[in-house]
Amino acid sequence: EEIAQQVALCEAEVIIFNHALSPGQVRNLEKLCQRRVLDRTTLILDIFAQRARTYEGKLQVELAQLKHLSTRLVRGWTHLERQKGGIGLRGPGETQLECDRRLLRGRIKSILRRLDKVAKQREQGRRSRVRNEIPMVSLVGYTNAGKSTLFNTLTEAGVYAADKLFATLDPTLRRIEVEDVGNTILADTVGFIRHLDHDLVAAFKATLEETREADLLLQVVDCSDERFEDNMRDVEIVLDEIEAGEVPQLIVMNKI
Repeated sequence: EEIAQQVALCEAEVIIFNHALSPGQVRNLEKLCQRRVLDRTTLILDIFAQRARTYEGKLQVELAQLKHLSTRLVRGWTHLERQKGGIGLRGPGETQLECDRRLLRGRIKSILRRLDKVAKQREQGRRSRVRNEIPMVSLVGYTNAGKSTLFNTLTEAGVYAADKLFATLDPTLRRIEVEDVGNTILADTVGFIRHLDHDLVAAFKATLEETREADLLLQVVDCSDERFEDNMRDVEIVLDEIEAGEVPQLIVMNKI
């Protein structure tokens, strides 16, 4: 009720929570405040959707969105809940929901199949690199730490870099020459963020494979951020989650 008063006072149009909310909480808050309510995960997904550029990036974002939506389907159909038919008949509310669920499941399956294809292509690329014994270095770090800018400086790749969260959603690989090593592959990857939903991490599994298979991780740290130590801890947690915690690391302090 306090939030509803604040919303009325500020004439706010949208309410954003820095937490994951359950579908019930979102529904109750929207009813009470008469405004659109976004939780942390939905907001991150919205940002992802705006930033995805490549075919694979768009598929990954759609997969994460659908998985998130599948737990929130009931919300749209509450107005049909009470319309249960007569004896032996199903109410339209129930069938509508079932129909939506089936469509969602079908779409999720089709995206997983396509992502599987992309993952296989990546796997082939990785195998040929292993065969040719080309070492792989992966840039990792918190979102907006400066990975893409560093990547562009080292490779002159012209990858999109901006002072934004999740400017990079797709891994980019470039070949560079390293003294005493020779040909090396450098990979730019998606940035991490704390309290990231497991479904989101799962959706970016193919992207994060590059990190797991690397010979060396360069962890780029934005040390102008007063919470940089917390951010480093969060990056370590995600690396452990994707089984890349054992890969040797070099910490790169950025934005001094």
